Amino acid sequence: MAKRAKKKTTGLRPATTLVHGGIERSRFGETSEAIFLTQGYVYETAESAEARFKGDDPGHVYSRYSNPTVAMFEERMRLMEGAEAARATATGMAAVNIALMAGLKAGDHVVAAKALFGSCRYIIEDLLPRFGVTSTLVDGADLAQWKKAVKKGRTRAFFLESPTNPTLEIVDIAAVAEIAHKAGARLIVDNVFATPLMQKPLELGADVVVYSATKHIDGQGRCLGGVILGGADFIDDVHTLLKHTGPSMSPFNAWVLLKGLETLPIRVDRQAASAAILADRIADHPAVKRTLYPGRADHPQAALAARQMTGGSTLVAFDVKGGKKGAFAVSNALKITRISNNLGDAKSLVTHPTTTTHQRLSEEARQELGITQGLLRLSVGIEDVEDLWDDLSQALDKAR
Repeated sequence: MAKRAKKKTTGLRPATTLVHGGIERSRFGETSEAIFLTQGYVYETAESAEARFKGDDPGHVYSRYSNPTVAMFEERMRLMEGAEAARATATGMAAVNIALMAGLKAGDHVVAAKALFGSCRYIIEDLLPRFGVTSTLVDGADLAQWKKAVKKGRTRAFFLESPTNPTLEIVDIAAVAEIAHKAGARLIVDNVFATPLMQKPLELGADVVVYSATKHIDGQGRCLGGVILGGADFIDDVHTLLKHTGPSMSPFNAWVLLKGLETLPIRVDRQAASAAILADRIADHPAVKRTLYPGRADHPQAALAARQMTGGSTLVAFDVKGGKKGAFAVSNALKITRISNNLGDAKSLVTHPTTTTHQRLSEEARQELGITQGLLRLSVGIEDVEDLWDDLSQALDKAR
């Protein structure tokens, strides 16, 4: 494993850190980060190999463990998030899975918000119990439920996403962190929808942050990736699990993600600004029953969103009249915005959560979360906002 990162910052603002943070140049002095597309590494002597494997000599031993290009991505993310350490993974779901598994054992208990991405709920409800870890799902906005769900001496982790997928509910991270810490539990926050630019869970009291780097960090539909950030001791545990189970990030993907980080502020600023405009216009359209956007005053947790986020997100959720038929009519009529279950892309994307990302949930569970048959999740891209609105308005007109 590469030498553990010390707790430090660049002293630079985010946009600068995302261009220059963590760069390690080879002897060739390249401008763009190098791709170290290698499986293993060689040593000058048998003694140096022994020292490297013992950890006495910092450096890389195998790219399943660590890699120079991946390490640059990890360090840039660490600096951006303000974490002690970071570890990259092959996908966002690998990051969620490892962040939970690294701190749990048979007999432990997890408390998680009900409003989660479908695969996250699968890990909480189906996968963890196979290894003797029980769980309780709660209404993330109800702090009393978090407190009540704690099992003294057994609850080791709290898990939530905020804003939530797909209804953009906001969870009070600071308040949940306080409850978790009183219970002796670690709070893990999936910060994908907010991005590292609009919300800082560690500053709000969370212990661990996870990202699907596939989303805004790449932001251009090219590759998969994930990252886990937190305290150095915990990330050491994460590293051990990654090393022995193998969901490591490829050097090529790390390089692509480094390039994505360089433009992250430009893209997210544009996307969030456009999302705010579109949310207001969508809300006024007669084909829409309900619009959910954290930057709007009518959002159920508008005050909380303003307190813990610096922007309203790049996503808008809205409920089309006519249920599934109406939602499908809108989706099929779109010409610029494309149908896809991905998000955070430079291209605008729309999905129908009931039949895609949350299809494995029962209808009762979806209704409890506000995921109706007419709900659409819009991920706003970097296109001209007027073109996006022209496209959306003509599509919405067809659902009336």
